[in-house]
Amino acid sequence: MPVLVILIVISFVFYVFYKIKYVRCTRPVEKKWLTSKSGIALGSFISLFAINQVFLYQTTMTYIIAAVFLLMGALSIWNGLKAYRYYLPFAMEEAEQMNKQS
Repeated sequence: MPVLVILIVISFVFYVFYKIKYVRCTRPVEKKWLTSKSGIALGSFISLFAINQVFLYQTTMTYIIAAVFLLMGALSIWNGLKAYRYYLPFAMEEAEQMNKQS
């Protein structure tokens, strides 16, 4: 399915993008916020990859491995969303303080 392949590539690109932003960032709370966003992107990459493998290969072993990957990806997305919601207000406050100092 070409749609899944495109979504897999997009989620991987977002993961790399957020990791590069993480390395370049100097603010500690923003780093945690970016880590949560990259976790969401990585989780979507793993989940979409698992779904794609189910469509490509219909074997019992593929179903088992895809289920494990799907579970890992869903947990990564869930943890990333929780962390994103937690750190967002602190990151906004940190950004406002940095703007006031400049």
